[in-house]
Amino acid sequence: MKSAKIVGLGKYLPPKILTNFDLEKIVDTSDEWITTRTGIKTRHVVEKNVSASVLAREASLVALKRAGLKPKDLDLIIVATITPDTQFPSTACYLQDYLKAKKACCFDISAACAGFVYALTCAWQFLKCGFYKNALVVGSEVLTSITDWEDRSTCVLFGDGAGAAVLVPSNRDGFLSAYLGGDGSKSELLILPGGGSRCPASLDTVKERLHYIRMKGNELFRIAVRIMVEAAQKALKRAGLGRKDIDLLVPHQANIRIITAVAKRLGLTEDKVYVNIERYGNMSSASSAVALCEAWEEGRIKKGDVVVLDAFGGGLVWGSSVIKWV
Repeated sequence: MKSAKIVGLGKYLPPKILTNFDLEKIVDTSDEWITTRTGIKTRHVVEKNVSASVLAREASLVALKRAGLKPKDLDLIIVATITPDTQFPSTACYLQDYLKAKKACCFDISAACAGFVYALTCAWQFLKCGFYKNALVVGSEVLTSITDWEDRSTCVLFGDGAGAAVLVPSNRDGFLSAYLGGDGSKSELLILPGGGSRCPASLDTVKERLHYIRMKGNELFRIAVRIMVEAAQKALKRAGLGRKDIDLLVPHQANIRIITAVAKRLGLTEDKVYVNIERYGNMSSASSAVALCEAWEEGRIKKGDVVVLDAFGGGLVWGSSVIKWV
């Protein structure tokens, strides 16, 4: 096959909403401070004991229905997440069981905010080479489970949600190219220190609050803008296209100032950039998935459009995909 195409998209946001005014009651912050610096007004948060696989299931059922595909027909399930249900089995295994997709191969990808782009790229390659006939790709996160509600610099940023895409092989356009990258030397800029083999869970790690997200925001901001611009440009070049060919940029929704700076450097007007950060905050891998789904639902993506996904996150990792909508 020449490529792969998306035939179904779905999303799920937990019903509970946490506003900036709610956060004013938790930490020393304000709606004005959060809005000015991040662009976020609200975010969705799960109820107790709701895990990433539960959100993934709801988004997947919508995507599968729109694709006209039954779970039993699935060949491949990839879940991008940094908030898995458990260290193992993978969240994809739990999702497979929820869906009763018994013949599907399933695995997780941990690429933080770039996870959905990484997962789409993997699925595209599997389908392109004929290894599988279809794939379900999900970005699902319960970031509030690893958010330090005593850290006002980070707790205002994150929300929970899931987005899903169903892919099948295509003899026409669809996925045109992708560019993925990483720099492990800067891992300390955005990290969850505790819980892995480097720093196993203990009473001390809990006391030191090492099981929550730690981020150096100012340093990340400078790197993110440059890298996201470069990633989009390199992916476009691989597709034989330029920035003037972009019909819609769907960037990772981390910070409105990052999105604005990336769009400006790419020479894109506001109508060519999809933004929903004000409603959901940063949902890591789920951000790109939900944004792509909403852009399609709102009619911002039409047949023949060139859509560019662009994401950057902890690792550090980044990725961009160029899709000609079929």
